[in-house]
Amino acid sequence: MPADHITIAAMTGTHAKQVLAIYQAGIDEGNATFEITAPSWEAFDAARLPDHRFVALDQDGQVLGWVAASRVSDRCAYAGVVEHSVYVHPDARGRGTAGRLLDALIASTEAAGIWTIQSGVFPENTASLTLHARAGFRVIGTRERIGRHHGAWRDVLLIERRSPAIT
Repeated sequence: MPADHITIAAMTGTHAKQVLAIYQAGIDEGNATFEITAPSWEAFDAARLPDHRFVALDQDGQVLGWVAASRVSDRCAYAGVVEHSVYVHPDARGRGTAGRLLDALIASTEAAGIWTIQSGVFPENTASLTLHARAGFRVIGTRERIGRHHGAWRDVLLIERRSPAIT
């Protein structure tokens, strides 16, 4: 399905089952997160900012992917910094879905005065790194051997996008 047949909408509880299934599919692939199972919807919902989470829907209303942001800190100095995740169903990749989701997140965060979106990406996740580079993210550092994942030490690249609209 071409990206023009995708609708971006606010993520709600009605999307919970599909969002968590897509999250679990990404977890199962092994290069998206240190997590081993998707959380409950209640935990997922509580950890993400309601104004900065979106789903990509096909013409039938099926969730193709999602993006969501979380606070990095309660300290006022970090009020304009969020951490994000973006996941796309394996069958919906390569159609511009993730790019559309990132565009929605960038628009919503800039409208709210958020100046930095950051994330951590495994170096092996080259598709995610390419996607983020196209959206204006840059690698700012490497956290070497930061955690064990399936019995192996993994590095994480820290990426961020500083909004040029907020100075």
